[in-house]
Amino acid sequence: MNRRRLLTGTIYGATAYLLQPALSFAQTNKKTAVLLTALEHDYGGRLGVAIFDTANGNRIEHRGDERFLICSTFKLLLTAAVLKRVDNGKELLERRITFDKSAILQWAPVTGLNVGQPGMSILELCEATMIMSDNTAANLLLTTLGGPAAVTKYARSLGDTKTRLDHIEPLNGIQHGDEDTTTAQSMLENMKKIVLGRVLSAESRTRLVRLFEMNQTGAQTLKAGLPANWRIGDKTGAASDTRNDIAMITPPDRAPLLVAAYYTNDKVNSSVHKAVLAEVGKIVAKM
Repeated sequence: MNRRRLLTGTIYGATAYLLQPALSFAQTNKKTAVLLTALEHDYGGRLGVAIFDTANGNRIEHRGDERFLICSTFKLLLTAAVLKRVDNGKELLERRITFDKSAILQWAPVTGLNVGQPGMSILELCEATMIMSDNTAANLLLTTLGGPAAVTKYARSLGDTKTRLDHIEPLNGIQHGDEDTTTAQSMLENMKKIVLGRVLSAESRTRLVRLFEMNQTGAQTLKAGLPANWRIGDKTGAASDTRNDIAMITPPDRAPLLVAAYYTNDKVNSSVHKAVLAEVGKIVAKM
């Protein structure tokens, strides 16, 4: 009898141990889903979020497969596509491109200072695109690829069947069908392959992650909701009624989390859009 009880207890204990991670995931997912739903309810509008915990493979989504304007988050794909050409020997980081004042758009904090000779190198344009979200730099890089369709093609090469880029900067801030849209889940998968996978050479991947972490436009979005000692590399995007942020977030004591957050609401201003994404950051920090 004692042997039977011991055996039963051992089996029960082993089963409970095996189920513990699954139960933990379920509890975490439920809690996070409730918080994201409440956040969307409190602020209104539409919130799309996809989260991937690289430490354990856990995934969480809220409207993860719905389309949102891609805005400047496309610049991660753009820069990755340019670096892929470098890896393939079809582009040189040191090649310089010159441009005149007619190329300069309203948001050109770096290119606006480099009109005329000697222009900017491909690497410098990548840096301006990723770190400052310079629209003119993005358009110059798009030209080297052959236009917006090349970014869509690159997304397809990653297995992304949803993301598409139809226009150069400035992108139309009003959604027209599927044009210039993506989904949180699609961009999460793209990030996973670009910054953690092997679609780029080790050198190009390291360079892109460094640019990701040097971003200067995300202080008020996801980063604002994270503890001060958490590292973040991100790429933001914005339109009149939309604010987005895609990020690799690294706590000090665990593997990174990938987060793609897209928020649209035409009833509130940009400060509210930023606040919503900051709240998403807080929710991620509680996982």
